[in-house]
Amino acid sequence: MVRTRFAPSPTGYLHLGGARTALYSWAFARKHGGQFILRIEDTDLERSTQASVQAILDGMTWLGLAWDEGPYYQMQRLDRYREVAEELIRAGHAYYCYASKEELEALREAQRARGEKPRYDGRWRPENARGKTPPGVEPVVRFRNPDEGEVVFEDLVKGLITVSNSELDDLVILRADGVPTYNFGVIVDDLDMRITHVIRGDDHVNNTPRQINMLRALGAPLPKYAHVPMILGADGERLSKRHGAVSVLQYRDDGYFPEALLNYLARLGWSHGDDEIFTMEQFVEWFDLEHISRSPARFDPGKLRWLNGEHLRRMSPQALAARLARERPEVFARIERAMDVVAMTAAVQASITLLSELATLLLAFAEPPAPDRALGDQHLSGQGREVLGELLERLRAAQWTPEGVKRAAQEVMAARSLKMPQVMMPLRVAVTGREKTPDIVAIVAALKREVVLERIERIVATR
Repeated sequence: MVRTRFAPSPTGYLHLGGARTALYSWAFARKHGGQFILRIEDTDLERSTQASVQAILDGMTWLGLAWDEGPYYQMQRLDRYREVAEELIRAGHAYYCYASKEELEALREAQRARGEKPRYDGRWRPENARGKTPPGVEPVVRFRNPDEGEVVFEDLVKGLITVSNSELDDLVILRADGVPTYNFGVIVDDLDMRITHVIRGDDHVNNTPRQINMLRALGAPLPKYAHVPMILGADGERLSKRHGAVSVLQYRDDGYFPEALLNYLARLGWSHGDDEIFTMEQFVEWFDLEHISRSPARFDPGKLRWLNGEHLRRMSPQALAARLARERPEVFARIERAMDVVAMTAAVQASITLLSELATLLLAFAEPPAPDRALGDQHLSGQGREVLGELLERLRAAQWTPEGVKRAAQEVMAARSLKMPQVMMPLRVAVTGREKTPDIVAIVAALKREVVLERIERIVATR
């Protein structure tokens, strides 16, 4: 069975790069009828926080990337890491190292002075260690990397990768406090969780040869590796907050839809012909690792917003209004007192791109500001006020539908030999407090009759 995993470190929010990695791992498992595992790699004790853990879980839940197992936490598995480290020591593949921080820093400084690449020199390998262990030093455990040969593996995105073992030194796998380092925790977890495919960012490519050597030392099967290129900003630099990349939960709060964000992330480094807009069901059906680009993708906030608008406009007004009620309940409660929310949503849907824009616009129609003096003088005095007075009487008796509202306006136009703007502009300003809106007939009909009449009455009585 295909088993993939997403293994974030809880040192911050779930960002776009992490969300895309999770999406690809989730989709690959779903495509092959497999399982998707969530693992929290919380061994960075100084930077890991429970708030970050919760932000990751909330982000995954909002995106709809449901996991089949987990979340597992590395800090709850310390005994297991110690057990595997001892197994490696017994087999001669790992050893205790008593070198102090000061000793290692002096070693690196000397190597740099000679123009060499700083690296551990193997001084505590069993064949090199001399004398008794120093008192008062808690040892770390180092993996004894092979001296000769190469690590060769077929990356499912990048192709064949070869690394000489002479380029790799003996890395620390277990710290003195018993907490595993990244590379060791990963291989133990991937082994125990029976991970078949490791899909992750290509900043981990250099870690892979080390992990393969450790798995081989344990006589363990190797997962297949797929390293996905980074996401860059429009300037070609690594994606960061200054490019508009924030927590996925911020996109939720800004009014984006999870399916639109996933659609965008899916296309950010992967393609299926010319298809731009698709559902997650279609993505799972189409997804493969062969069509992941080897080149970094570039994040375009404008394209994401456009795509969200396309998803929004493909929803029914009923579904969009229901989402507004679910995600902005406090705002929805204020809106529905003044209008038929579904009808108003249908009236404005073509003009918005975000759920937050819908909330803001509908709230403005539900609780409009008083028209400013300039608008009032232009549209709500003289002829405009007289038009509203006559329209008011016709609206009292009109059928409360777009057709009924339009008919009432046309009757005033005919009676006074006016053009459409001479009736609709006073109506628009009186009802909404603004000069520009989507189709004012649809908006008036979507508002409750008593709300519209009260607003017009107030203008007619006071001006």
